[in-house]
Amino acid sequence: MLQSNSMNIIPVIICGGAGTRLWPVSREAFPKPLLKLADGQSLLQKTFLRALNVSKSDEVVIVTNRDTYFLTKDECVEVESNVSRLGFVLEPMARNTAAAIGVAAEVVREQHGPDAIMLVMPADHLIEDEDAFGAAVQHAARSAQEGRLVTFGIRPTAPETGFGYIEYDQAPIEGAEAVHKVMRFVEKPELNVARELVADGRHLWNAGMFCFTAETLLAELEQYAPGVAGPAADAVRTSKRSTSDDGYAVELDAAQFRNAEDISIDYAVMERSDNVNVVPCQMGWSDIGSWQSISDLTPADNRGNRIHGEAELHDVDGCFVRSDERVIGMVGVRDLLVVDTADALLIAARDRAQDVKQIVAKLKKANHDAYRLHRTVHRPWGTYTVLEEGVRFKMKRIVVKPGASLSLQMHHHRSEHWIVVSGCADIVNGDKLISLQPNESTYIPAGHKHRLINPGVMDLVLIEVQCGEYLGEDDIVRFEDVYGRAPAA
Repeated sequence: MLQSNSMNIIPVIICGGAGTRLWPVSREAFPKPLLKLADGQSLLQKTFLRALNVSKSDEVVIVTNRDTYFLTKDECVEVESNVSRLGFVLEPMARNTAAAIGVAAEVVREQHGPDAIMLVMPADHLIEDEDAFGAAVQHAARSAQEGRLVTFGIRPTAPETGFGYIEYDQAPIEGAEAVHKVMRFVEKPELNVARELVADGRHLWNAGMFCFTAETLLAELEQYAPGVAGPAADAVRTSKRSTSDDGYAVELDAAQFRNAEDISIDYAVMERSDNVNVVPCQMGWSDIGSWQSISDLTPADNRGNRIHGEAELHDVDGCFVRSDERVIGMVGVRDLLVVDTADALLIAARDRAQDVKQIVAKLKKANHDAYRLHRTVHRPWGTYTVLEEGVRFKMKRIVVKPGASLSLQMHHHRSEHWIVVSGCADIVNGDKLISLQPNESTYIPAGHKHRLINPGVMDLVLIEVQCGEYLGEDDIVRFEDVYGRAPAA
């Protein structure tokens, strides 16, 4: 990929969003950028590798929710374990892209100075022609050095109603052959308007990627969105910091960050400023926003069916099927989206892919766990999978990473039985420290302080059986925790 020869560009990846149109794979606690594609890489991993390729910097900054920090970090290390420096900015709650980019700019300015060039990339986009992307970034970075806000516009191939549009001056800016002045931003249009915008040749799809110096962005935020700029600066100033051999984490102050206006960077700054340039691009860009767009990435058979997983079809046309575990059988149907996970199944008409978010809204209103969690839930120390649940009991499969440990904790309303399946376990149970090998077990009464530790070099796998009058995940009191989840003493 083409890289800048003289400019130190700091990639900033915005990794958030519940991805409600990609339910049931995407959940609130497992956001869209973590979704794995057919080649086994997630959207985040592809964006992370792209960021490393396009920049001379040895650092990538990722803005994500505090609850997905360790999962996000694991995703990056899985595909590139030798990255020199990973910076994480951890949001206590979502406040849209203006605040996310604002706090990132504060951190980049602090770490690299006011003239550091930021390349802001959503974690859920695909780009096929990465050489073209690298060339566009170089053009954008040169304009950013001159104090401009720069966005990337995709030359449209069809009248899309799901994208915003950018109208631009056809004549390039003097001395910058590939950079143009932005005339105006256009909201997602109706189909007839989209056809007109594509036909006139003066409009581009808004890719939602940006390039500017940290100082330029912060000055524009201060001018046009002080309700974002002030709380963002305060949240970084009063944040908790941690460092490690491979980077750092900035955990934003919740009380300050909560005050930030919930607004997108487009509304907050880009549409208000007269200091915006655009680089028109053709680079095989895709915004993975629905199951229809995922379907388009999967090769079709001779009847237009696209299969990800295992399925048997008879007299079926134009369907997309994704199954993570089970075999899917379909007979005599047309133009359906079928997405099967361990705990939820989606069936939708292909032309109604955008309406999947309505299902998530209904689940959230009903406070159903399926809008928020998968059956397998990721934690900093590993995962747990709910195997079965009934009246007064719940059974889980727990996997603890080598060297990891759960918090020292206690439950008021449930007891727990732990049976080791593989690996070895050190267990604090009340005032005792015991070690267990495969096929050995222990019982933890309600009210006992306890902790699970994996002292080995392989995964610890155990079965947990909970019994009690209340089995919710919020029945937990933490006393000590290496991941910062216990209250301060």
